[in-house]
Amino acid sequence: MFVLELSYTAPLDHVDAVLPEHVVWLEKQYAAGVFLASGRKNPRDGGVILAVGDDRAAIERLAASDPFVVEGVCAYRITEFIATKTADALAAYRQTL
Repeated sequence: MFVLELSYTAPLDHVDAVLPEHVVWLEKQYAAGVFLASGRKNPRDGGVILAVGDDRAAIERLAASDPFVVEGVCAYRITEFIATKTADALAAYRQTL
């Protein structure tokens, strides 16, 4: 599992200009079963995405395809972790060491 932390690198008006494309991109990843949760950070200086996958390189390529990255308004920090405990609603995503 991965935590994708987005940090805005441009003013919010530039981020907002790309936001509709970013939302379409998010919806595609949800439909593909890759993203479990996402949202803005508070204060609004970026966002967070919880993603599933076994291949870090694939997640890195996916993040690089985000319109926010393509348009140069954010940078990603990707953290991989092993989800050995989850809420019951996420039981399908539990991992073993």
